[in-house]
Amino acid sequence: MKLWILSASTGGGHDMRAHALRSWWEAAGGVAKVYHPMESSFFGYRLGCSAYNLIQKTVPRFHYVYFHLLEFAALHRGPRRIMGSDEVLAKFSEFSPDLVVSMHAHLNHGYFDLLKNEIGNRLRFVVYSGELGNGSGFSRHWINPENDLFAGPTSECCEAAESRGMPAEKCLVAGPLLRKSFYHQHYATPNEILFQKYKLLQNRPVYLLCTGANGVNNHEEIIRAFVASCISCNVIALCGVNKSLQMRLSNGLGNDKVRVVPLDTIDDKEMMDLMNLADWAFARPGAGVTTEAMVVGCPMIFDLTGGVMPQEMNNLNYWKKHAPALLTCNKPRLLPQIVSSNPTIPRLRMPIGREPEVLLAALNNLVP
Repeated sequence: MKLWILSASTGGGHDMRAHALRSWWEAAGGVAKVYHPMESSFFGYRLGCSAYNLIQKTVPRFHYVYFHLLEFAALHRGPRRIMGSDEVLAKFSEFSPDLVVSMHAHLNHGYFDLLKNEIGNRLRFVVYSGELGNGSGFSRHWINPENDLFAGPTSECCEAAESRGMPAEKCLVAGPLLRKSFYHQHYATPNEILFQKYKLLQNRPVYLLCTGANGVNNHEEIIRAFVASCISCNVIALCGVNKSLQMRLSNGLGNDKVRVVPLDTIDDKEMMDLMNLADWAFARPGAGVTTEAMVVGCPMIFDLTGGVMPQEMNNLNYWKKHAPALLTCNKPRLLPQIVSSNPTIPRLRMPIGREPEVLLAALNNLVP
């Protein structure tokens, strides 16, 4: 069975889930392809995705304007509004899928109708939302009652969809959709081996600084603050695509009390290992990294530098509802003080199986 997965490069969570689903589908013997309809078909949409990422990188709080503008504009609500539709239809015909799954709120209305108008009702259409909870950032565009299925990781996500008009019988609590290593934590590398691998200071805590898909972070300011605080620790700084930052950190911001290990883009096994190793992780409250932390049980401090995006509020609401506490930091230089005043960093555990079997079974059942 052929699965066409629609995604977009706004943030990193959509693509993470898209490629995770492709990997799982192919492992089960199916054929899958990830496609970016917006960025691949029309330069105006590419600019819009770039604007999203630029706002996220520079002034996250401004997303309240951008998010609600897109909520009102409904640029992709109907097939006649889709720019670059010939390109999309050509790619669709080339692959000829049996099932289409959207990982993005703006790809399950006009794009689905465009394909239906082309070939009729033979296709089945599914949307998977990674939102953990409800909130002002839960887009109305996730909801399309004409779809065959709405799937989400939590009951709160599905309840949010139902409250916005998705039929309850079409909603599925499918559990998290993550990369494979997070389902096989029994293969985690022992801590003593990781201490040797990264040359970490023995008997010192390990702090994990995460980064966004576009490389945005505050690692340098945080590391300087820990050096000034005289807290003995290991700091593993994920730099991702930000190669210049990794180079600067490699040239030495730490000292004999603060061991700094800068890393570039890492795979799912290393991410799972590091979350198992870390005393806590510092990250934006995106759905992807928050879900990964919950599955591993990694304590979290949420980075709210520059404000909170509406989409991030959904995940913070879920954390506040289920975790013993919510710990945030909006000024990176204050992170050592927050750590010193909170000896127990809150964590939240989400049970996970050996694969996303509920989602995979539901997709298989949709196509005779």
